[in-house]
Amino acid sequence: MRTDDDTVEVGRSEWLVFKRSSIHGTGAFARCPIPEGTAIIEYVGERISKAESLARCEQDNRYIFTLTAHEDLDGRTEENLARFINHGCAPNGEAELDQERIWIRALRDIAMGEEVTFNYGYDLDDYQEHPCRCGMPECVGFIVAEEFFEHVRQGNRLRSENG
Repeated sequence: MRTDDDTVEVGRSEWLVFKRSSIHGTGAFARCPIPEGTAIIEYVGERISKAESLARCEQDNRYIFTLTAHEDLDGRTEENLARFINHGCAPNGEAELDQERIWIRALRDIAMGEEVTFNYGYDLDDYQEHPCRCGMPECVGFIVAEEFFEHVRQGNRLRSENG
């Protein structure tokens, strides 16, 4: 399907259209203004055990969310359009666990046409293998949780000083 700006859509939901992103691959864009606090889209998938989750992560599956102490959610499924939402270091959305369901919720008002992003919340394990391309002024260069931003910025400064 073609859109007005001549890009191919891969899907749409009530609030979003999914098409080529300048951040990475396919992204999610607001079809209309989205008010702050809106549950934009549910992140759906297969409920799996922690052992199965670990096995799939070791196979480079990046679509897994923690649900409970015993189960995770594997969002690598065709019906999960939310899997196309890109990481952003200064996101306009967030992933929120609500009664064992994951919703992407608007952190602020989002303008029509704006790409929706959320922070993937990666830890520091092998963070240098996950470069960030969000292009935001606050970008730390790698996909990590906000709590690790300063640590990563310090590492970036040390690397640039040591050439």
